[in-house]
Amino acid sequence: MSDLPPELLDANTPSDVHVTDVAAPPVNDPTLGLPLGAAGADRSMASGDAAHRLVTIGDSLTHGVSSGAVFHTTLSWPAQVAAALGIEDFAVPSYGGPLDGLPFNIEALVRQIGDAYGDDISLFEKLSAPLVLHAIVDDNEDYWERGAGADPPPSDVRYHNLGIYGWDVRDALSVTDARAAAAAGERQRDDLFGVKPDADNDIAAHSVLAPFGIDATQVGAAEWLGANGGIDTLIVALGANNALDSVVSKSVVWSDDGYDDLDRKGRYSVWRPTHFAQEYGQLVARLKAIDARRVVLATVPHVTIAPIAKGVNPERPNEKWRDGSRYFPYYTDPWVAEDDFRPTKHRHITHQQARAIDSAIDQYNVTITITDAVRHARGDGRDWLVVDLCGLLDSLATRRFVADEAAMDRNGVEPYELPAPIAHLDTQRFRSDENGRSQGGLFSLDTIHPTVSAYGIVAQSVIDVLDAAGVPAEPVDFAAVLAADSLNSDPPALVDDIFGLIAPFAKRFVSRT
Repeated sequence: MSDLPPELLDANTPSDVHVTDVAAPPVNDPTLGLPLGAAGADRSMASGDAAHRLVTIGDSLTHGVSSGAVFHTTLSWPAQVAAALGIEDFAVPSYGGPLDGLPFNIEALVRQIGDAYGDDISLFEKLSAPLVLHAIVDDNEDYWERGAGADPPPSDVRYHNLGIYGWDVRDALSVTDARAAAAAGERQRDDLFGVKPDADNDIAAHSVLAPFGIDATQVGAAEWLGANGGIDTLIVALGANNALDSVVSKSVVWSDDGYDDLDRKGRYSVWRPTHFAQEYGQLVARLKAIDARRVVLATVPHVTIAPIAKGVNPERPNEKWRDGSRYFPYYTDPWVAEDDFRPTKHRHITHQQARAIDSAIDQYNVTITITDAVRHARGDGRDWLVVDLCGLLDSLATRRFVADEAAMDRNGVEPYELPAPIAHLDTQRFRSDENGRSQGGLFSLDTIHPTVSAYGIVAQSVIDVLDAAGVPAEPVDFAAVLAADSLNSDPPALVDDIFGLIAPFAKRFVSRT
């Protein structure tokens, strides 16, 4: 539904998506300007001496995925927030394997190939490189499908970071450890051309949920922590996977019947706002029953900004659909050169579809769901807050806004002032060679997930929200974060070369967040 001219609209957009041509305004006040109402007498809230000072629920942005794998979990944004709060016992999962991470660590792959060939690959070496690449990939697949990774050791550690990559709102509500363990336990056949190990998401889910019991869900794990000592701050960042697959697959399939069914929802790549509101409403009801002193809800970022969706203009390279617009005419895979792009040849979505996806996300965030939940909770005397990850990513978006003053002005976007140690980084696809990094640095090698430095930006945004709520914390030390960010502090020499080698089957390396 929209009063925009037809050239801005996609005919397949559902009627409950209110398509707009400007970005939604950022949420600058985590309280929404609302004082707390009178607290209800029929519920208890954790006190300041809660046993669990910080608990996080989310998808891969919370789990700590970077460059295609969960491997920097101690540097995820929840871990960085915990450090700023002085929490020494914040428990996070960890993953090993041949590539030091689950499911597939592209950074480790590039470094292993660099160990084999040095800082430059000759033409002759490029002919043999696919064999080296296959051996590395196959070892990783075998480890997680049939080796030690397929049988993670039992653990009694109940994690405070409950993030599970690939999960949407329904998964958080309904997938149990029993379901994940059963899928993870099915031995897969060795796929000669496989890249990612099968059932990797179930392995990850089982590793997080198992200590809470076979019937535990992601939300249920937080309920357990609330009932066993109480939670001081609970942060929930879910919803990206209710839209992200549209830009990963370059296929916009709006949700319909079965959107709330674990066995049927996979056919859809983006949720209609009314369906998302139904799902998130159930999540909010569950969150209200958790014994947590404070709840922070994160908005859903505009998924079309991630470099997995490369904006191209085959008629006027590097120019938007029109002056002042947020959008390029088409969004294709990042390995497709703009000069080579052909709508009849390459996977893509149009600017009309990107506009509809972003408009739906704005409804997730502002119109009917996330901020509305905080508004009602605060009226009920609950200390609920908003951290605006959507506005944060908009303010960082290099090609969409930062490098386009007309688009910034038209959409009312203020550029984010990066801290000095990471001021040289941007949101373009990461590129580096033997001379070092040449662009990017805020998105990792999978072109979807943040780098450690970008997770530091998220952490600081959360800290700012907590500071507004009177929770003392140290600011993020971005010099230390950059030093720990292996991709940016020690850029692999062969990123551009390896990206070219894996381009023919690169879509197998990326997945939902």
